[in-house]
Amino acid sequence: MPAKSSPKVRPSYRCAECGWTTAKWVGRCGECQAWGTVEETGTTAVVRTTVPAQVREPARPISEVDVEAARAAPTGVDEFDRVLGGGLVPGAVVLMAGEPGVGKSTLLLDAASRVAASGRTVLYVTGEESAAQVRLRAERIGALRPRLLLAAETDLATVLGHVEHSAPDLLIVDSVQTIASGEVEGAAGGVSQVREVAGALIGVAKRRALATLLVGHVTKDGSIAGPRTLEHLVDVVCQFEGERHSRLRLLRAVKNRYGPTDEVGCFDLGEDGIVGLPDPSGLFVSGTPEPVAGTCITVTLEGRRPLLAELQSLVAADQTPGNARRVTSGLESSRMAMVLAVVQRRLGVALANRDTYVATVGGVKLTEPSVDLAVALAVTSAAKDRPIPAGTIALGEVGLAGEVRRVTGVPRRLSEAARLGFTSAIVPKGSLADGKAPQGLRVHEVETLLDACVRARLASS
Repeated sequence: MPAKSSPKVRPSYRCAECGWTTAKWVGRCGECQAWGTVEETGTTAVVRTTVPAQVREPARPISEVDVEAARAAPTGVDEFDRVLGGGLVPGAVVLMAGEPGVGKSTLLLDAASRVAASGRTVLYVTGEESAAQVRLRAERIGALRPRLLLAAETDLATVLGHVEHSAPDLLIVDSVQTIASGEVEGAAGGVSQVREVAGALIGVAKRRALATLLVGHVTKDGSIAGPRTLEHLVDVVCQFEGERHSRLRLLRAVKNRYGPTDEVGCFDLGEDGIVGLPDPSGLFVSGTPEPVAGTCITVTLEGRRPLLAELQSLVAADQTPGNARRVTSGLESSRMAMVLAVVQRRLGVALANRDTYVATVGGVKLTEPSVDLAVALAVTSAAKDRPIPAGTIALGEVGLAGEVRRVTGVPRRLSEAARLGFTSAIVPKGSLADGKAPQGLRVHEVETLLDACVRARLASS
């Protein structure tokens, strides 16, 4: 009688950065494109054919599925709910990532407090700080609630035990990279550990219809640390952004199965906690009573939300030829250099031997091309020492030939400017498809940068 053959085994290789696997060694990861991160993980048996199992619950028509259990419940933080699409869906798993110190834990602790105040039970698991440290932060921001439970744990089995014992309505894990499973080799934060921990927490969330918030670390290039499959497994991926020296924080949804991904939540991070900003435009406008030469206000879009931003420019006296400086803050330096070249060539403004500084107010970063026209007008205003009339905004992309090109979302931007009391707007020609401007706002459509300077009273008509 012939001997029974054993299953064939073959070597397996895995990327230490993202967890991508392959049957043979390669120098570059096929998923994250990192070099030298693919390592051998041992041998794996060839998977046999899966035998069909008995169905416990038969499939049913989609129209008969109950949707009430999947209704989003608000957290009480309006800006957070805006990004999530109305609130937290039972069983949904949300991954929030951001740089250290940006305010992720403060935001989630504030949301946990508001959910607990509504009568629901919240379990907050901290793996990075002690329970006493979290309590101190909760006292500082006024987040002490009887139904807010706190546990300082780093073992996955213990965390799951806390979930079974307390039966919470909301679970917060801060952070997923600090939790480790005893069933998997490796230190906490490794690819295998993160995959095991996330899979277990997601399984509990789906089985118990438990809304879960996971905090994730980021790498030096800003991407979420751990295997790439982590972002595919969760339902929502949020990115919390903000400059270290600025109080403004922006929350974006990179992935959202329950709502839009173009909404942006604005927050003000202070000593007393984090506060949502339903109207953050005031942070980016200086509010000087009289017009000042070298300033121009534009309207930028963060997702679908229009925000007013002020650009300030300073053009110094003539310097030694070839030593002129170009300094920018809040803008792309290459984009600003291009706009300055267009201003000098198409408007005849002498900038070659003059130091030029351009900055945004409030530390906001402006990257979209619609701010080109405001940059050009601010620099021209500073060079000629002639202020732009009060109540004027400008938006549009500037081309190398001096033309002003159309940008997206102009009606939404103009409505926001009119709501805040602005009376004049300089926009590219053809921006108003229906020809109707918001009430109280006079719109000037221009074709070239020279036309825009005429409308801004920076050149003779």
